Amino acid sequence: MATGRTHRPATRSRGIPEATVARLPLYLRALTALSERSVPTVSSEELAAAAGVNSAKLRKDFSYLGSYGTRGVGYDVEYLVYQISRELGLTQDWPVVIVGIGNLGAALANYGGFASRGFRVAALIDADPAMAGTPVAGMPVQHTDDLEKIISDNGVSIGVISTPAGAAQQVCERLVAAGVTSILNFAPTVLSVPDGVDVRKVDLSIELQILAFHEQRKAGEEAAADGVAPPAAAKQQRKGPDGDVPAVMPA
Repeated sequence: MATGRTHRPATRSRGIPEATVARLPLYLRALTALSERSVPTVSSEELAAAAGVNSAKLRKDFSYLGSYGTRGVGYDVEYLVYQISRELGLTQDWPVVIVGIGNLGAALANYGGFASRGFRVAALIDADPAMAGTPVAGMPVQHTDDLEKIISDNGVSIGVISTPAGAAQQVCERLVAAGVTSILNFAPTVLSVPDGVDVRKVDLSIELQILAFHEQRKAGEEAAADGVAPPAAAKQQRKGPDGDVPAVMPA
């Protein structure tokens, strides 16, 4: 059962910091694109620009992998693809279950990038009896009554939750009890998990709210530069413990 513990920052094996682990997929994506174009080597500056980080941070990250490149030549693209894939555990097959096959779950099931990145969707699971047997992305949806058996039969250690918020915690607890130790959570809620279980949260509404903040800030700066009063939304601010906050916060 849950202990009230949420996702914890951790240091990975061989002393690789969590922040570096989070950037490795960005490097791998950029390197894969270079590999597909048959580019043999790449400089730290070019790869850093493609991944959206600075070159000093990239070189530091790669030092944790024991990869330092060659002065005047750069990094071997194919070797780095292999090295990062191995570090991320992508040189083996990872069976994944998706729980909650609504619009988002169905979209995830139809995403073609899982297989090419070392992940195999082993099962699609939903609580709606009417969904049972319905094909989605070429796979029949299975009922949540069979969740534990599905996880056991397929050796699943990674679960994806795309249920409504109210059902997510219960689904999480069943996944963990069945042996799942890593969860990707798309439900708009914070999950409590026991020690030894990793949770990554993807919240699209939060990302949009952050973008709205930046858009409002840019609009205010442009208005100030033009000598125009800022938009009404930018005016409605009040002081809070951390500085200016909107007068009305989103739910």
